[in-house]
Amino acid sequence: MTSLSLTDARQQFALTDAAAAKVKSLIEAEDTPDLALRVAVRPGGCSGFSYEMYFDADQADDDIRSEKAGVTVVIDPASFQHLAGGSLDYKDGLQGAGFHITNPNAERTCGCGESFS
Repeated sequence: MTSLSLTDARQQFALTDAAAAKVKSLIEAEDTPDLALRVAVRPGGCSGFSYEMYFDADQADDDIRSEKAGVTVVIDPASFQHLAGGSLDYKDGLQGAGFHITNPNAERTCGCGESFS
């Protein structure tokens, strides 16, 4: 697996402290400690591509891997081309709770924030 330095902000996909804490609690609830958060980009959505996130126990040799606060994030190389320099945040508030990806590579996003081009 390819590991990236968390200090190379131009090439990493970062988790905020809030996102790492939420992902860690979700993984602990699964009671499967070797799960990683897989972040991917797939064709589809109203803007051309959509984000996909899920827990994955299988990791390929060419996956790009980073870690924060005990959470491992893996991204396949094709998805990483779209996600490099991005970040994942988690908000929990009155206006709604959920994960949000900030992607500097997106030229356009849809109103729902689930897809981009």
